[in-house]
Amino acid sequence: MKKVLCFGEILLRLSPAANGQWLEQNQLPVFMGGAELNAATALAVWQHPVKYFTAMPDNVLSKDIAAYLSKKNIDTSAIHYSGNRIGLYYLQQGTDMKNAGTVFDRAGSSFATLETGVVNWNEVLQDVQWLHFSAIAPAVSESGAALCLEALKAASSKGIKISVDLNYRALLWKYGKDPKEVMKTLLPYCNLVMGNIWAANTLLGIELDKDLIESEQYAEHAMKTANNIMQQYPACTAVANTFRFDEGKGIRYFAVFNDTTTQTVSKTFRTATVIDKVGSGDCFMAGLIHSALSGYSNEETINYAAAAAFGKLQEKGDTTSNTVAAIKNIITQNG
Repeated sequence: MKKVLCFGEILLRLSPAANGQWLEQNQLPVFMGGAELNAATALAVWQHPVKYFTAMPDNVLSKDIAAYLSKKNIDTSAIHYSGNRIGLYYLQQGTDMKNAGTVFDRAGSSFATLETGVVNWNEVLQDVQWLHFSAIAPAVSESGAALCLEALKAASSKGIKISVDLNYRALLWKYGKDPKEVMKTLLPYCNLVMGNIWAANTLLGIELDKDLIESEQYAEHAMKTANNIMQQYPACTAVANTFRFDEGKGIRYFAVFNDTTTQTVSKTFRTATVIDKVGSGDCFMAGLIHSALSGYSNEETINYAAAAAFGKLQEKGDTTSNTVAAIKNIITQNG
């Protein structure tokens, strides 16, 4: 069976406790992540053959990480060993990636400095049926953006399905290019797009309808956004938009799936408590890929992806360990 290739920068998350308690406790928990690796981990848990492409320095730490990923049934043969460092980020416990206190320390990472013309894409893609990346990969550096385009062109020429997560990180995109300028060169190769209406506005220039937002007509807005994306980028035949709103210390969550003819809205999921918000969107993206490869209907697809994302909110760390059965149980119990 051919594999899903998840393409992007590996990161180590250092997660300090609030209010400087980590200094008193002499503890700084470490989690391994990165949007594409989080998706790869979920797909491996759900028994899909998955391969991971990133760049890491050729040292013992990188080899430890590769061995750890192999134990999770992730094919690490595509990892490119070059450069000088692995990117880090610091995220206070209990917050998410949009938190103003997030600190990135990833400049000059192995992935960010990997040039085009180096990777043998014929070799990397020979056993691949699907390539997934996120908008974080081209945000890290101009070299990263060029590498993304090179990978997408190679995959597209082989008829490989391509998906993108439009996750926007304001703390990135520091190399002088407007995100829209870069992303508009990548979207023509994408068949499945996931994000939300605000990210589509920031990254693709898709107009926001303030009247619909103010009246909370989110599904209608999702349809407008999806139709605009599919009209501008004909290779794209499906768009999913997520909606996550704080309710006190809890969350209200639902999602919308549009193909070229229909719209399907997920159940609404609610929880009064959240353990860790990081990786929820990556789980959603993995859920879309899982559903496409499993032949799910549109309704099954959007409910599975939303439940996977919702379930991740109750797991500590960047990645999920929820099985397919556990996620289907979440669907049954909620909504």
